[in-house]
Amino acid sequence: MKFIQKLERKFGKYAIRDLMKYVIALYVIGLLVYTINPFAYIYLGLDVDKVLRGQVWRMITFLIPYKVLGTDIIFVAIQAYIFYLIGNALERAWGSFRLNLYFFSAVIFNIIAAFLVYGIFRVNILGNIMIVISSPLDIIYSSMFFAFAALYPNTQFMFYFIIPIKAKYLALISGAIYLIDIYKFISAGYYFGVIPIVVSLANFVIFYMMTRNYRWISPREFERRARFRRQIHEGRSGGNVTGFRRQNVITRHKCAVCGRTELDDENLEFRFCSKCNGNYEYCMDHLFTHEHVI
Repeated sequence: MKFIQKLERKFGKYAIRDLMKYVIALYVIGLLVYTINPFAYIYLGLDVDKVLRGQVWRMITFLIPYKVLGTDIIFVAIQAYIFYLIGNALERAWGSFRLNLYFFSAVIFNIIAAFLVYGIFRVNILGNIMIVISSPLDIIYSSMFFAFAALYPNTQFMFYFIIPIKAKYLALISGAIYLIDIYKFISAGYYFGVIPIVVSLANFVIFYMMTRNYRWISPREFERRARFRRQIHEGRSGGNVTGFRRQNVITRHKCAVCGRTELDDENLEFRFCSKCNGNYEYCMDHLFTHEHVI
């Protein structure tokens, strides 16, 4: 997190405010472009072979969602709206710079996935044939939703506008679907289909790992716990220690004169003496008869 804080201090002024407005604009552009030409993705998709030949604009235009035609338009409109709400919630929680960092790192990981698959298998899965995912924004959307579920796990969504489901359960379902997809690709021998899913979601894995508290598994924490248990067992924690059933037990009260505790008699009452110089506690039998410590 310190690394991100340094980046934010240095480059925070360049962050795009209200980033999700521009993402929604991509959906509108996609609606216009693919209504005019349903095959426009041939010229806009992330075809690595053509990128290497100089068509570098594809590394930006591939973000325009093409699944906005026919019966899909209502679904895409709902998806865009939820995408907008989730993005705004993340921006309020993180700030504009960290949302920009998270979103554009997901974009970069999508590009890396495309180049990896092309370099290893010579397949343009994010290009013209679009085998694995319908749109790169789908993976980015899932990545942002996982982050949202990690921050707000108990937020409820109305599934089919009827069934309330918490965000953490929806994230688990989405994760299970991705695991099933990975299994299907491996079973069918299409190993190139695994890389985009794994690499494209890498930014969420990095985010999750960086926001965890690992202090509880540190060697220093293990040593502290062991020392605490040892002190409890040996009666060296600095509290009232007495022998009870053949072992040392720390009690809440102990008379400074007779040494009795609440374990000796549950009806015993204890008071501190205001005239004694120190933190001395006495049972009621010795509270008024003891010699004051000066």
